[in-house]
Amino acid sequence: MSALDAVRGLLEGRAEGRAGPDRSGPAEDGAHGLTRPTDPPAALETLCKVFGLSPFERAVLLMCAGMELNSKFAAVCARANGDAQRDYPTFSLALGALPEAHWSAVTPNAPLRRWRLIELQPGAADVTQSRLRIDERVLNFLTGVTHLDERLVGIVEAVSVPADLVESQRAVAERISNVLREPTDAGLPVAQLCGNDANARHGVAAAACASAGLNLHSVAAEVLPNDAREMESFTRLWEREAVLATSALLVECNDAENLLAAVRFTERVRGVVFISSRERLQLQHRSALTFDVAKPTAKEQGALWKNAGVNGQVEALTTQFDLNATSIRAAAAQSKSPEELWNACRVQARPRLDNLAQRIEVRSAWNEIVLPPPQLAMLREVAAHVRQRAKVYETWGFAQKCARGLGISALFSGASGTGKTLAAEVLANELRLDLYRIDLSQVVSKYIGETEKNLRRVFDAAEEGGAILLFDEADALFGRRSEVKDSHDRYANIEVSYLLQRMEAYRGLAILTTNKKDALDPAFLRRLRFIIHFPFPDATERIEIWRRMFPAQTPVDSLDVTKLAKLHVAGGNIRNIALNAAFLAADANEPVRMRHLLRAARTEYAKIEKSLTDAEIGGWL
Repeated sequence: MSALDAVRGLLEGRAEGRAGPDRSGPAEDGAHGLTRPTDPPAALETLCKVFGLSPFERAVLLMCAGMELNSKFAAVCARANGDAQRDYPTFSLALGALPEAHWSAVTPNAPLRRWRLIELQPGAADVTQSRLRIDERVLNFLTGVTHLDERLVGIVEAVSVPADLVESQRAVAERISNVLREPTDAGLPVAQLCGNDANARHGVAAAACASAGLNLHSVAAEVLPNDAREMESFTRLWEREAVLATSALLVECNDAENLLAAVRFTERVRGVVFISSRERLQLQHRSALTFDVAKPTAKEQGALWKNAGVNGQVEALTTQFDLNATSIRAAAAQSKSPEELWNACRVQARPRLDNLAQRIEVRSAWNEIVLPPPQLAMLREVAAHVRQRAKVYETWGFAQKCARGLGISALFSGASGTGKTLAAEVLANELRLDLYRIDLSQVVSKYIGETEKNLRRVFDAAEEGGAILLFDEADALFGRRSEVKDSHDRYANIEVSYLLQRMEAYRGLAILTTNKKDALDPAFLRRLRFIIHFPFPDATERIEIWRRMFPAQTPVDSLDVTKLAKLHVAGGNIRNIALNAAFLAADANEPVRMRHLLRAARTEYAKIEKSLTDAEIGGWL
């Protein structure tokens, strides 16, 4: 306010005919009473220093601020302009009334206009005669009021420091803060934070900034402007906000489609910038340091569970689920029993994978699947491997002895309808895990490198909850590697090789199903832990399938499973026949009878283009 009084005195001198660059106002100290250092520095001093304002530009800014803060300024401006209608500040008035005036302050590249500290009247033809106004955000900064510029609201968001950053993540934050405290001659590099957990990346960046005396805001790459002029405007606006708010900016890249915009913006904007992404981005015009930000370790997750009030089954939870601190707190808060807690962990791990694959609701149990004893025994072995992998790998030391081949993978081969998908559902139900069917049409891409990226996203998302991944018709994706004749063959082979490596590293269970086992790559088969062949059911097995086919609530009448088992079809076809017969019986308001099943069998055989023989249906009616 003292500085405003000094400027008002200069304007009054102009109005009284005392104007001149060598004239002083009522205050004599400093540059005509306009600079009075304080300790700690006032907002005005800070703003002038960081934006490099000259004494004249400082006075222009104060003149505009006075119009908003001092009711006497309008009348003084009118008298100084010699026109009662022009009761506002202009560059012309400033050049004539304020000391140390220089024309360069009027130009668009000078600080006042470059950083939008003041605004010119829109559409004015004469810059010097145009009405000047101080920007609202700048005015509030000068008066000690802190807020985000309203033009950035909804685009840029404040990031707070999490209270439960684990030790391994705090160590990364400290390394980054050391870099921020000691910039090089080339300035501060971009800090790239890479990893699968966006919350952890945000938390590490916020902690590093807090340690270095900075605030942190974030912006999603998808909302960055594409138009060059809009990008330039947004960049200037943020650079000013970064100074006023003493803030760094975190650019969040969640989608590969927006990486180019993120890189273009990051290389253009000045100040402290973080890039948060799963993988490292290539910057050409700005140096960058990469920091890997991992989720809490198993030990740290165990401590988080205990801090959240969970004392039982901690080892089982940390073995099966790879959750961050936020997810652990959420799961613990909404659970009152071990069963609820387990299911809550499954829910916390779902969101990312739900966008990439189809989740199958599993209800099937062991008593619903009919297989020869050797195959059933192998399925139970698969379940045992998933349940006990932590004990064998970690407690018994197998992971330390050999880090390769620890992923649990199984191939289910056999004709359609022999129970491969049903077996996957049974395993998921037994292990109380989510089952996701991978849609190959969403994974396989004709563009080089895209298939691997899609697979990486699937496996990375599944890691959180150790979900069971089901690749139906896997021969379409994991076919034999061919002789390299062109670049397409080479990249097709790379896709298979990548998948071999990724499945070996996956901490959950991956199941592949195929009815063309011979089409699969032999090297791939060697690396699978289990290969289970689902045979076509014989007559005895078909009897058992028919016996278990109808729910207990279904009304049936005089069904002969021995005669039904003469139908030479697999379990999937049997299910279709039984379901169709149930609809026919329900429509006739009758219990399910053999005649309904005969009609349904004819329909199913016609669908699969197979003849229904007298030997199969003899004696049914």
